[in-house]
Amino acid sequence: MLFGPEARVGISGDYKLKRFYLSGQRTFGNRGCEAIVRSTVAALCGQFEGCEVLVPSDDFERDRRQWPEAAESGVTFVKAYRPFHLPYWIYAQRLPFKTLKRAGWPFPFPTWFKEQIASVDAVIAVGGDNYSLDYLLPSFFIGIDKLAMDMGKPVYLWGGSVGPFEREPAFVPVVRDHLSRMTWIGVRESLSYTYLTETLGLTNVKLMADPAFTLVKAPIDYDAFWPVAGEAGVIGLNISPLIERYKSEDQDLREEAIGFIRAAVDKGFGVLFVPHVIPKEGEPKNNDAMYMEKMLDELKDLEGRVAIMPSLNAAQIKGVISRLRFFIGARTHATIAAMSSGVPTISISYSVKAIGINRDIFGDMPVVLETPKLTTQTLLAKLEYLQDQEQQIRDCLTNVLPKWRRRVETAAASLAGPK
Repeated sequence: MLFGPEARVGISGDYKLKRFYLSGQRTFGNRGCEAIVRSTVAALCGQFEGCEVLVPSDDFERDRRQWPEAAESGVTFVKAYRPFHLPYWIYAQRLPFKTLKRAGWPFPFPTWFKEQIASVDAVIAVGGDNYSLDYLLPSFFIGIDKLAMDMGKPVYLWGGSVGPFEREPAFVPVVRDHLSRMTWIGVRESLSYTYLTETLGLTNVKLMADPAFTLVKAPIDYDAFWPVAGEAGVIGLNISPLIERYKSEDQDLREEAIGFIRAAVDKGFGVLFVPHVIPKEGEPKNNDAMYMEKMLDELKDLEGRVAIMPSLNAAQIKGVISRLRFFIGARTHATIAAMSSGVPTISISYSVKAIGINRDIFGDMPVVLETPKLTTQTLLAKLEYLQDQEQQIRDCLTNVLPKWRRRVETAAASLAGPK
């Protein structure tokens, strides 16, 4: 049985994809998600002229305000499906029962959602690290993408980090079988590529780059929030509440970072806090801005040498970051915005993705700081490294970035199949 407009899917070998659904997306509160969506849409439009991209959203108006030009780029915001029972299923799958781990997503989807999926030519699974255990078992994402595959839609995992899943042994065969059904899996770093091809034995894997490396920055008036700095310039700093989950037992991440900021100011730097995840207004959970505003309150005596960036969209944030001399960040896509702008960057890591991306770009350069090792002194040592190796790092980025951007373009071209 064919679903949706029959002329689009599976009729001939030379049809052109025209309508896409981005699974794994639902809000621009995380500017990394926004960066992925914006750059993915640009890549699709560059390959498929006049295409339409359905972007799931749980707040149409908020996301439209954040990306006013979305409609001009072929985007249609559609209702995101997030069932009331999802949190309960997430909790249940944490219990130590193999049957629950193997169950995947056992619930039916509503008719309106199945009609959304039936209306498209292909599903692009975005989200960066949705297919990992960084947060929870990815059963819900598996359910959505399986629905599309069962309808005969091509499903592509797009520019993410995948796995490892061995922490949940009963789940491994479930996710392996599911991933093997995808048309192809595009991973953004070689650690995921090696895991999928060697550990899971998959053959449908491509090495691409995170699409956000191609995000185009937007101009912004910086004067209202730019910190006072001497000749040393301005350091951008992103300290995320997310990494509190990964700290050591006696570690005070906020106080260690504050100590670093004071020392950096003494060295002649200005410091700009760069929030990259700002949920809906007033929501404190996982809110970079609220987390760093508390730090700023303890630094008022520095008289303008430390400031915080206001709430901006992903393209504007990249414009801000591109003006910095150095960047130190915990959020992966904040560091990608910096690296893709040629800014020497230290990544505060909490998962395999930061290690993999940095290793692929910089080789053995020590530009990653693991969260449990974050102290005032280790931050200062990394800043000294950036100063000592500044030109070498900039040269490395100048050489690598064109190749990484081409990887995204090549991946988009391969969606159309062989020419």
